[in-house]
Amino acid sequence: MPASVLSPAHTSRVSFRRKLSAYFSLTKPRVMELLLAVTVPAMFLAQSGLPNLLLVVVTLVGGALSAGSAGAFNCIIDRDIDRLMRRTEGRPLVTGDVSTREAVIFASVLAVFSTLWFGFLTNWLAAALSLGAIAFYVVVYSIILKRRTPQNIVWGGAAGGFPVLIGWAAVTGSLAWPPVILFLIIFLWTPPHYWPLSWKYRDDYRSADVPMLTVVRGPVTVGLQIVLYAWATFAATLLLIPVAGMGLIYTVLALGLGIAFVVESHRLFARAISHVDVTPMRLFHYSNAYLAMLFVGVALDALWHLPVLG
Repeated sequence: MPASVLSPAHTSRVSFRRKLSAYFSLTKPRVMELLLAVTVPAMFLAQSGLPNLLLVVVTLVGGALSAGSAGAFNCIIDRDIDRLMRRTEGRPLVTGDVSTREAVIFASVLAVFSTLWFGFLTNWLAAALSLGAIAFYVVVYSIILKRRTPQNIVWGGAAGGFPVLIGWAAVTGSLAWPPVILFLIIFLWTPPHYWPLSWKYRDDYRSADVPMLTVVRGPVTVGLQIVLYAWATFAATLLLIPVAGMGLIYTVLALGLGIAFVVESHRLFARAISHVDVTPMRLFHYSNAYLAMLFVGVALDALWHLPVLG
């Protein structure tokens, strides 16, 4: 355990720059980047072209505040297990750079401000979805499911899908089937994206008594689950084509990227069956690129829609 945790006066001695950095770290900026990256393409699709740029900026700011609140609450809830894992032992509530009271105030202010931000500057449907995303991630995932079921990360993927609903609602003031399919894509993509990472850090999760699938099941079972979810993700990306009337740009990218995603998941599964070094991070890194490029395809297709059949 870091020595700073043992000193109650530590937070009062932290420099302003370090304190600011600690607050920023509480928001889980890497997760936030991913969430914001899928919001903008959803807005392009909702507009069938280039949405109002001011609205895009307002939505991204609100999304950052909302995601930051959820991330900070998660850090508060997980501060006990974060101390036990090498991957998370440098988080601000573990090092003592931010006190629990400070973190609670910070997360609560972000939650209230992001809801009002969306409500007054976009619409109240987007505000309700933003608040719902925070509640789902904090209560359903972090408090109820994470420490109780190996399917925790599956349901955690639902929280990651909210930004596309928020982006669509910010543009249209309503919801429709296309954003639901985008939500489904992210929901199904999350397990084959995160399980490889938890595979690498399974000893950390085991020491913290978190029942990740990679902890409670063997490599073959985990590999099979990854393959099944990769195929389901691929199918959902193709479902968007008829539902949203996607054109040639998206169709080509969805097919090419999706096939590569499925092949990579099968490669991991084959190595698990053969009891060979699995190297799960290869799929993890590709899954990041896969989702990013797929959603770039959504935006490009909305801007320059080319019919699949001329």
